[in-house]
Amino acid sequence: MSESLKLQKEQQQRDLETRYESSYHQGSLSSVSRQSYAAYVSSSSHGHKISKKEKKLSTLSKKEKCSYLAVDKEDEIIGYVVPVFRSSHLATQDLMETQEEVKEEGMGYVVMRNLFSRETDFKMRTVKKSRETSLRESAERLALSRKMHEKEEFQKKMNPDSLTHPPEFILKPRGQTVWEGKSVTLHCTVAGWPKPRVAWYKNNVLIDAKSHPEKYFTESQYNMHSLEIKKCNFSDTAEYRISALNVKGESSAFAPVIIKNGFSPEYGVTFNTTIIDKFDVSFGREGETMSLGCTVIVYPTVKRYQPEIVWYRNGVALTPSKWVHMHWSGEQAILTLVHLNKEDEGLYTLRVNTKSGFDTHSAYVFVRDADVEEEGVPVAPLDVRCHDANKDYVVVTWKQPAVEGSSSIIGYLIDRLEVGTHHWTQCNDTPVKYARFPVTGLIEGRSYTFRVRALNNSGVSRPSRASDPVVAMDPSDRAPGPSAPWTGMIKFTEEDPTVGVVPGPSTDLAVTEATKSYVVLSWKPPIQRGHEGVMYYVEKCLVGTDTWQRVNTGMPVKSPRFALFDLAEGKSYSFRVRSCNSAGVGEPSEETGATTVGDRLDLPSVPGPVIPIRNTDTSVVVCWGASKEVKNLVGYYIEVSVSGSGVWVPCNNKPVKGTRFVCHGLNTMDKCVFRVKAVNAAGYSGSSAESEACIVQASIAVPSPPTGVTLQERVRDYMVLGWQAPAKAGGADIKGYYLDYRTVKDGVTSKWHEINLQAVTGTSYKVTDLKENVFYQFQVHAVNRAGISESSIPTIPLECKEWTVALPGPPHGLRVQEVRKDSMVLLWEPPTFNGRSAVTGYYVDYKEENGRWRCVQERSTRNTYMKVINKLTGVSYRLRIHAKNLAGVGGPSKATDAILAETRPGTNEIVVDVDDDGVISLIFECSDLKENSQFVWSKNYEAFTDTSRLTIQTAAGRSRAIFNDPSLEDLGTYSCFVTNTDGVSASYTLTEQGELLYVNCEQFSAVIPFKSEMAIELQEKGRVRFWAEVAKFTSNCQVEYVFNDNIIHEGKKYTMNFNKTTGIIEMFMDLLEVTDEGTFTFNLFDGKATGRTSLVLIGEEFAELQKKSEFERAEWVRRQGPHFVKYLSFEVTPECDVHLKCKVGNIKPGTEIAWFKDGIEIEEDDEDCLCLTVPTIPQQISKKDAGVYEVKLKDERGKDKTLLNLTDAGRTVLNEVFRVIANSSTELKVMSTEHGIILYSFVVHYIEDLRVGWLHKESKISHSDRVQCGVTGEQLWLKINEPTEKDKGKYAIDIFDGKGSFKRVLDLSGQGKNRARVVGGLPDVVTIQEGKSLNLTGNVWGDPVPEVGWVKNDKPLLSDAHHTLKFEHGKFASITIAAVTTVDSGKYALLVKNKYGTEAAEFTVSVYIPEDEPLTSIVFFLILSMPVATVDCLVTNSVRAMRRPVPATLVLVPPSRNANAPHPIVCMDWCRIWLSTFFKINFFLAHRRKKTHRGMEQLEN
Repeated sequence: MSESLKLQKEQQQRDLETRYESSYHQGSLSSVSRQSYAAYVSSSSHGHKISKKEKKLSTLSKKEKCSYLAVDKEDEIIGYVVPVFRSSHLATQDLMETQEEVKEEGMGYVVMRNLFSRETDFKMRTVKKSRETSLRESAERLALSRKMHEKEEFQKKMNPDSLTHPPEFILKPRGQTVWEGKSVTLHCTVAGWPKPRVAWYKNNVLIDAKSHPEKYFTESQYNMHSLEIKKCNFSDTAEYRISALNVKGESSAFAPVIIKNGFSPEYGVTFNTTIIDKFDVSFGREGETMSLGCTVIVYPTVKRYQPEIVWYRNGVALTPSKWVHMHWSGEQAILTLVHLNKEDEGLYTLRVNTKSGFDTHSAYVFVRDADVEEEGVPVAPLDVRCHDANKDYVVVTWKQPAVEGSSSIIGYLIDRLEVGTHHWTQCNDTPVKYARFPVTGLIEGRSYTFRVRALNNSGVSRPSRASDPVVAMDPSDRAPGPSAPWTGMIKFTEEDPTVGVVPGPSTDLAVTEATKSYVVLSWKPPIQRGHEGVMYYVEKCLVGTDTWQRVNTGMPVKSPRFALFDLAEGKSYSFRVRSCNSAGVGEPSEETGATTVGDRLDLPSVPGPVIPIRNTDTSVVVCWGASKEVKNLVGYYIEVSVSGSGVWVPCNNKPVKGTRFVCHGLNTMDKCVFRVKAVNAAGYSGSSAESEACIVQASIAVPSPPTGVTLQERVRDYMVLGWQAPAKAGGADIKGYYLDYRTVKDGVTSKWHEINLQAVTGTSYKVTDLKENVFYQFQVHAVNRAGISESSIPTIPLECKEWTVALPGPPHGLRVQEVRKDSMVLLWEPPTFNGRSAVTGYYVDYKEENGRWRCVQERSTRNTYMKVINKLTGVSYRLRIHAKNLAGVGGPSKATDAILAETRPGTNEIVVDVDDDGVISLIFECSDLKENSQFVWSKNYEAFTDTSRLTIQTAAGRSRAIFNDPSLEDLGTYSCFVTNTDGVSASYTLTEQGELLYVNCEQFSAVIPFKSEMAIELQEKGRVRFWAEVAKFTSNCQVEYVFNDNIIHEGKKYTMNFNKTTGIIEMFMDLLEVTDEGTFTFNLFDGKATGRTSLVLIGEEFAELQKKSEFERAEWVRRQGPHFVKYLSFEVTPECDVHLKCKVGNIKPGTEIAWFKDGIEIEEDDEDCLCLTVPTIPQQISKKDAGVYEVKLKDERGKDKTLLNLTDAGRTVLNEVFRVIANSSTELKVMSTEHGIILYSFVVHYIEDLRVGWLHKESKISHSDRVQCGVTGEQLWLKINEPTEKDKGKYAIDIFDGKGSFKRVLDLSGQGKNRARVVGGLPDVVTIQEGKSLNLTGNVWGDPVPEVGWVKNDKPLLSDAHHTLKFEHGKFASITIAAVTTVDSGKYALLVKNKYGTEAAEFTVSVYIPEDEPLTSIVFFLILSMPVATVDCLVTNSVRAMRRPVPATLVLVPPSRNANAPHPIVCMDWCRIWLSTFFKINFFLAHRRKKTHRGMEQLEN
């Protein structure tokens, strides 16, 4: 027993060491992990003695056990060990679990071996059992087996590893539809172990509820999760997803949320998308900018819903970039291609995605090569790309250009540019022929872009567009793919560097590319390489020798790719690679097989036959056979040449891979041949054989389906159907129509059956042999030479029964001709069913695209045509017809398609021609003539019945209708329609009056009418223009110029011109001389038609014209040099400054500009100044500045001058100053004072000559002691002392404005008693000791209650901690100053204001210091008792005394005495007293007198 346990223990230890020290983990063991392992082995030697029943369950979780490896026998933590390497940690955990399993298996094996090794004799016996016993034992075995299975399943569930399971949604969130502005909550329940983490997504975008708490709120409790979306709007319509994740996997559930608005919810709406204004096939040139755009209409319009706009190029979705800009305005989708390059050529598709589907539009964009800098050089290559980028290596590929130049391309030069620099470096010294090149020598971690240039015998092409940047780095170090979700566990790892490990041999060495220029090797890094970076040496060996030569001796490469250059062409080589690091160079890899230097890729074979097929007027479809022998085909280039020219031009500048291509941009009716060549990385194939010549013109196609199938008549056994011809005839005449029918019974339809075996040529058909009271549906096919069109839209079920209505049926066969911007002609066929009486007329209705139907005419017309005048240009219209009989107006016809009211480019009209023999004809030309097109002439829109009246001649797109015998019978409307075109037609009306032709039965004569008779016009330089405008003429019309019955010709004196496009005849004369007086005539000759117009210039009329001509010529000569555009004038500015100004032209830096006054030049500091400012005082203007001002310009080209006489214009200047002053006056305002009221207005400036008057009740106010007026500065005022009731009324100030009076009015009716006033309560002067509190209250009156404010020294006071301001009961305004200081001394005022006036109650506050109180108070109050004049003397003498060196005696001189007889009043120490009372006197003077400037100036001095 002990021996078996010993063997078991040894085997167990070997197994553990083998597993733990595996090759995979051997390099990652650390000292910490080894110590953990040793501790585990030592502890396990005692662990096997503990029986399985006595084994305790650990209180630690499995995760904690993974972190805490050092535990004691009672599973208590005794040390914290961080796993050094994640794989080592997992291996240790796995070994610990395996150890327990090994112990259990070993003990079971020993027990079984001992059991079977006992030396006991066994005897065999046979026991017979009954059937009942066998069944019972079988049942017991089954029950026991079931219990064992249940126990096993229970044990599996109890196993912690078996308890874990991936997330599972017990209750999934449900989709909801709510109204806009409401909130919605999504709920779900998730099960899983470990507990899964959940995240909410909106359209696969993670919702961050914490960043947007105002919008989202998430909650998770007891495996129940919810998402609340608050105040939903339309943008919240989306598919919401909840993702649950744990270590066992991930699960998701989806719920759509639809937000409905008030009128059109997105959910349940089918969006119809229409793309209009589509971009067409476009052509650009390299370097240009091109924009492609379409207008997208999505119906119905849903608020804030926008479709998805996606642009594609050759089926690949485009994204915004440096070269591609996208814009969506809500209606228009625009794609802008910046700086076109040949890479931009291709098929562009606009896809509009909505919830209901998508709509697309595609068109091809061609990009032509830019002009080459040197003739004969190739054009630039294209589509430069980078592949297989590694640490110091990248493969650059490109596509060959379509044009090689004057000679074949020798090779290509590759340039590289390090991102962030501006210097291009050439990568190869020798041009490479192959369109693929490996670039080596890159610096790891840096980004590069590449470009390619082509080279031939004539030179080097322009560089291609640079490739996208590529980073030189190991592919394994690039940005990884999607990472595993975070599980909440952070594990620390650390690599133990293995020093001294020499790398093993590389594997999978192979030759990936082999050309004449280079060979590319690739391999995989060695398995044994440690954790240090590995580099490589490449060795080559010539086949047949044993000498290996190292290729990159100087520097090993970092990438497992390498390109070898300079190998001998045609020789075979073997290659091998050695890995190296700091420990040394490893063993070589297995060598490659023999590789022969040469191109592995052959040139493509010549493409098959080329077949051109007509497509449109400017394009041809080219098909060809694919190259049979070609590898890695890049595409095909198609070339075109006009037959016989020998000049080949590429149709595409970017290779196409198909065998069919539409060549656009060809000239109509050119006879072209085509050829194709294939291209791959090795180069071009030979050109295919030339195709057969193909004329560029529109191909014949099947017509479009007919439209507007309507019922025109029905009886018991037949129906009459009508329809409209196809909108597109397919380039050939419509040969007829085929009709189908089917029956409809209870909504079930039968199969379609043919009605007519022979094509119907008209647009109506009578369907017979029908059954009465049976419902039928009909459809129509059109047929031309190309085949049968698609069927029209089936009609609604129509019942076959007698039509008993009295009204006529609808007209049919509506067609529109002669579409112009202002008119169009509608033609129709009469209705098949006339009703009870014949049709007597027709009404035409029209409507705009989304408008309502309106009738064109007030009275019906009997004709089956009408010219409809368009209301608006560029608007689409629809038309329909009503027939009328005696019973009334019938139902409308089928409306036409929308017709755009515009005149298409190239539209021609019918013109009248009269030849030399007097033959009159109508001519119509068509430039859009198709094969089998015909000119169809008609009169009054009906086919000609009398062909003897006209002869039709047609040749090369021109048709002429010749009148055989013109007479009054030929008057009418002649129209011409060209078949197989897009509605090319025109008409001309011949009437008896007002036309070119005046037809007489006996003789013929034609007069050329003039739209404008000869007139004269005076032009620049005094040039005279004689002109006239001809109304109607032919291209053969000639003009004869006559002066005084003498024919004159063009020469030095006369210049003549006849513009036959506009019909204007001109004759120019540079100068009128005395000999030019007379009669000028224009004689016109157009076949036998003549015209004449004359102009007589004689007498005073000629003299005046000659004078004007000479003046204009002199003015033109003056303007050739420096001149005055505007002559000298004056201007009064709003500030009442007078400016003299003039405007000059055609000056240059050398032009002399001088100002003069009375002939004396004015010197100015600024030589470029062209403006003189004159002072605004009138006396100075009239006296000093009066005079003649002059400005002169002069240089080598000429001179000019201008004058202004201010002596004569002085009064004008003064009146303009008065106007500015009067208009600057402000509105009259009123201010209350203690003595009365003051009316005042401010002006910008005042001068004494300005007349100002005051009016009261429209009467002038006279000056008195009580009523005074005056001016203070810029204030005009009127003072009324002690106003009475008589002073009420309107007051006005009358200011002279240079021409009349300018008034400002103010109404003072009823304002006196209600104006705001301070009625008492405030003293004039307050003297208070420093530190005391001052409280004053003023009584206020006014209706309405006035606004109250306090000011100190003219600055507003605000209530604060020091100043308390109150206004109580609308009557009492108080101010409280707490703890006054000397700073509070000053002038205060209580301001009251309402709409009737303002008033200020002023008072003075004086704060004194206690020690200065007796003396300063006596002096101060002594001064207060003095008159103002006495105080004035006091100030004067005080200032004089202060200038003396010793104290002086204060002397007061009363104003009534002589100042020289001093009268002493007080004698005291002046200096001490004056210093303490200085500011008090200052405030007092300010209060008692308004004008204290003289005294204050003395005090300041």
